[in-house]
Amino acid sequence: MQTSLLLLFQRDIQKLHQEIESYQDESKIWEILDGTKNSGGNLALHLIGNLNNYIGKNLGNTGYTRNREAEFSSKNIPKETLLKAILDVKEVVTNVLKNLSDEQMKGIYSEEVLGYEMTTESFLIHLHGHLTYHTGQINYHRRFMYHDSPQSS
Repeated sequence: MQTSLLLLFQRDIQKLHQEIESYQDESKIWEILDGTKNSGGNLALHLIGNLNNYIGKNLGNTGYTRNREAEFSSKNIPKETLLKAILDVKEVVTNVLKNLSDEQMKGIYSEEVLGYEMTTESFLIHLHGHLTYHTGQINYHRRFMYHDSPQSS
């Protein structure tokens, strides 16, 4: 399970990187679509913060300090800065997941994030779903910004 999760996180963090990289106009990253609450950039910041906190800090003892409010309120961060932060979090996730023992994977995660106890393995599955959910929202946001069909891949 650990190897599978590692490969999935690496693949899908890379997909997040590709989505942000694909914005042709940096300012579009920060626009909010009618009927939505978050820009593609803010969703990317949220994913970076989420992974750094729940995997980096809680499992890898990186000392990361999360500012969840800033994930949703920050604007106009240069695209290159976002891309670097995505690659940095990919490295953190890779290093932490490679070094988790079977005991840690099967053990109880250190925080009851969803209001109930979960194994680390189960919580990592949840975090992967969270990553792909928001990356899909970023994909839709980007495509809509350029009036490309959201149904195309």
